[in-house]
Amino acid sequence: MNNKIHIVYGNLTEANVEAIVNAANSRLAGGGGVDGAIHRAAGPELLRACQKIVAEKGYLPPGQAVITPGFNLPAKYVIHTVGPIWHGGQGREEKVLDQAYASCLELASAHGVKTIAFPAISCGTYGFPMQLAIPIAINRCIKGLEQGLVQEIYFYLYSKESYELWDEMVDELMG
Repeated sequence: MNNKIHIVYGNLTEANVEAIVNAANSRLAGGGGVDGAIHRAAGPELLRACQKIVAEKGYLPPGQAVITPGFNLPAKYVIHTVGPIWHGGQGREEKVLDQAYASCLELASAHGVKTIAFPAISCGTYGFPMQLAIPIAINRCIKGLEQGLVQEIYFYLYSKESYELWDEMVDELMG
């Protein structure tokens, strides 16, 4: 599995993969951080596609995922998921984070996606501690690879500090 999970210091919107994951809000309305960057790079069609999904299905619950075209992105698809807001670990946040990654991998598989790139879901504005999030993300992704849901997984980290922490922890987790 070591050669199938990659930690990248860079901009997720430039990832050369079939699908990128958006750490979205429940309204799928764009916002700050990774969500805003993806919406800006994809163009206004992405917001319209998200609004259509919300009009048909309602707000996206934490842990679930939906898919849209990538529009102006290099990626063919954007998989939108809502991670948990950190409340000190008392609100099942770890389980919801695991479910967010699982939902993305299952949706990718259902659409024939072989390569996928994730941000650090919930680790920005939503306040999930990275030291707790990394093992959840990596363990779920290892399971997804073992199940054949996708063939390669990338984690894109935008800050040097985040990249170094992910790189170090993933090396430890994967031996």
